Amino acid sequence: MPGAQRLDIGNHGAMDGGPAKAAAHITWDRNASAANPAPLVPYERLRDYFSKNPDGKQVAPHILWDPFTGRVCQFFPANSRSLSLRDLAGGTRTNRAGSVVIQIEALFFPHCEVDGRVYAKLADTPCKGWPELQAWVHSWGVPNAWVMGAPSGFKSRRSAPAWSGSSGWYAHGDVPENDHTDPGSWPAFVGGGQAPRYEPFPGAGFFMSGDRPAFGKSSPIFTAMGKRLVAVGCGRYKVGPGPRLGQADVDSYEAWQRKCGYTGAAAKWPPGPTTWSKLQVPNV
Repeated sequence: MPGAQRLDIGNHGAMDGGPAKAAAHITWDRNASAANPAPLVPYERLRDYFSKNPDGKQVAPHILWDPFTGRVCQFFPANSRSLSLRDLAGGTRTNRAGSVVIQIEALFFPHCEVDGRVYAKLADTPCKGWPELQAWVHSWGVPNAWVMGAPSGFKSRRSAPAWSGSSGWYAHGDVPENDHTDPGSWPAFVGGGQAPRYEPFPGAGFFMSGDRPAFGKSSPIFTAMGKRLVAVGCGRYKVGPGPRLGQADVDSYEAWQRKCGYTGAAAKWPPGPTTWSKLQVPNV
């Protein structure tokens, strides 16, 4: 993210593909109340927890955001999974369930005290840096919309079908398999915004099943990709293109990589971010 401090902790993981999502969290690192407020935990402590502490690295988000100062620290690339969502064995892979699942941890807990003022809700804070953060998330194909409704109070509205099929923002409490109820509130979106013109690169893992092409996988991204490959003169299709990945998609994309000047192993499947950007696949 432009302007963010980057403390890449490694341990990257490929995304599974699908609707682009963002998940909103608060750090909630102290329990306070209106009768007994508590000082906000220093930003540096949370930054170091996620970047240096072995336990913190196991639950790190993409972004730690301080809404009081606008400071932002990034621990994972947007197109890698992060680790802040609970992910049960055998269920939906929550941290990977999209072309991106960008996770934001806002430095906040209810009734925190900053400079002599107590804040009951995240939305009551200055929310410094939110427009820039929203714009960056939006640039990865995440619509400026709450799939389950904007967070209002600490409650959960989980829906597995919505999660698997709908792109947009989700409260932590609205994600399947998770038992949290945060963030309670979130700042309003700034302006209407539009989806990016071109489909963001979904990561090499989106196109693979282990070390082989993900033949049979279905996504509208493959249809849009194939149409662009035909348009640039690299189509190798007898039928299609269509949503289910097949050998013709692989042959066509490898032809495109050769047209871009790549040779040998560099011209082989899967797609890479440079040739994907040049192909200008329309956003789906």
